[in-house]
Formats: sequence, C-alpha cells, structure tokens
Amino acid sequence: MVLGTRLTSPLWPTLAALRRAAPWQHRGLSTPSGSGYTLNLGGIFPPLTTPFSPTQEVDYAQLEGNLRCYTSIPFRGLVVLGSNGEYPYLALRERTEVVSCVRRALPRDRLLLAGSGCESTQATIELTVSMAEAGADVALVVTPCYYRGAMTSAALIQHYTEVADASPIPVVLYSVPANTGLDLPLEAVLALAQHPNIVGIKDSGGDITHMGLMVHKTRQEDFQVLAGSASFLLASYALGASGGVCALANVLGAPLCQLDRLCREGRWQEAQDLQLRLIEPNMAVTRRFGIPGLKKAMEWFGYYGGPCRAPLAPLSPPQVEELRGTFSANGWL
Repeated sequence: MVLGTRLTSPLWPTLAALRRAAPWQHRGLSTPSGSGYTLNLGGIFPPLTTPFSPTQEVDYAQLEGNLRCYTSIPFRGLVVLGSNGEYPYLALRERTEVVSCVRRALPRDRLLLAGSGCESTQATIELTVSMAEAGADVALVVTPCYYRGAMTSAALIQHYTEVADASPIPVVLYSVPANTGLDLPLEAVLALAQHPNIVGIKDSGGDITHMGLMVHKTRQEDFQVLAGSASFLLASYALGASGGVCALANVLGAPLCQLDRLCREGRWQEAQDLQLRLIEPNMAVTRRFGIPGLKKAMEWFGYYGGPCRAPLAPLSPPQVEELRGTFSANGWL
C-alpha cells in the first residue's frame, strides 16, 4: 500500500458526520478552528486494575470503592480492560459488566476507554459494539498477535479499518509489544490515522523516535498519540503527545496529573525533577513485578489491590520488600 494514498471506504462520509454529532461530543470535545468536533484525549488515564475477591471473582464493590477514590484526582478519564485489567482472564460477560459498573460510577465529563481487541476481526467488532452499549466512549483495540507472523501492515490495516467502519464509537489503536510481541508498524499507523473513526494510538513500545515520527507524520490528521507508560511521559509530551495511559496512575495518580500540568505549562525543570522520581516506581510495577506488584503498591496508597487471577501469582515477601524499597527510595512512602 502506498502511504501517500488516502484509504477509502463508502462508510467514511457517514462516520465522519456521526463523529461530529455523536452523543459523546459533550464529554471532552473541543472545536478547533475550521473543523468539526474532535475528541480530546489530552491528559492522564489510569488503566484500571480489575479487583478480585479471595475466591478470584470480580469484586464490584471494591471496584466502586477505588473509583470513589479516583474521582478526587483530575484524570482525563479511565481505561478499563487494558493489559493491567487482566482482560484475557475475564469472560465476555465479565468484561461488559465491568464497563457498565465503571460507567455508572464515572462522572459524565470523564472519558471511558474500554479494551475490545480480540484475535479475529469479527470478534473484535462484536465486542466493540458491546462495549459501546455498556457505556464506553472509546474502544481501545489491541493488535491481534496469535498469528503474529501473518500480521503484516496490510493485514493490520484491513483489520483496523473493518473494526473502525463498524464501530459506533471512536477507536484508539493499542500497540503493546511487550505483551504481544508485535509492534504496530509506522506505515500502518500513518494509513489508519486517515480514518475518520480512528482518533489516536496508545503506544506502549517505549521507542521515543517511533513516537515522535507518529506525532510528526500525523499532524494533518485528527489523530492523537498517547504515551503508554509513566517512564517516558515527559519525553512523549516534549515531542507532542497528547496524554498518557500509565499503570502507575493507579498508585500515584495525583503526581502524574501534576507532571501532565507542568509539561502543559512549560515548566520543564520541575517536570524533569518529578519525572525522574517516577521512573523506578513505574518500572517496578510494570517490567519488574507486573500486575501483582501494581496491586500490592495500590494497597499502600489507600486503594484495593487484592489478588490477581491465576495463573498470575502474588509477590514473595522478599519481592514485596524490594517493591516497597523502590517507592521509599524515591520519596513516595
């Protein structure tokens, strides 16, 4: 596919019109000069963990409790059923129930992004429609990866185009190569950025050059880049990213919103000082200890973490002490 050629679909004019008149335009939309409504993804989004009871059932009461705590933090919105939500371990029924629960508790001026990516295009479309019906404002669609050798740029462009054509809500691409082993190619992102119902990408790859090129090459499109980690949030903002979907926001939401504000105000030295204190804790709850570490850290800051679903195992006592030491050494405990 030639990147300079705009993709076409007979549904796109209709989608563009719907995008300008959709009900969610009253939640987080801005009106740039000379254009229709556009979805504003600027700000911090915590990718929520899914609380489980000791018997590993979804604990909706604890989920609501965490949501009450988060309402005091100026998040742009929330992400549910992302990687940190243990979405592969949830039944389809549980996924829609979690979205419905969060939507009921979430203030209407905050966006709700819901993971709807599946391995097949058909299943992704069906789940995306279900997420919209459950109250999601935006579908976050991870790259299909089981047959990653066949996931060429052409195959991924076709997949996301069909999903976006059929989706009743805007779509955000989701590239998380640490989990999928597949990095969404730049050429695919640039082609898909032209679609009127694809509004951005959450990039968790950590390649700042790649992220900068996406920002640079999509400036003429209504397309926003979200940093997928707190470790490179400042660097992403410096290159023009709109916001961040950061696991650490489940624990240190207020400091991450402060970092967001400092960057927007151009207070780069203060932003740098804060960013440096966030890198080690973020690495500890992502690369080092993963979701069990994230849930353990949440408990130290007044949230419910609880167990993960098997086969994810809890941290050992030495791991807990190492994790606590990381937060303490950076002044958070």
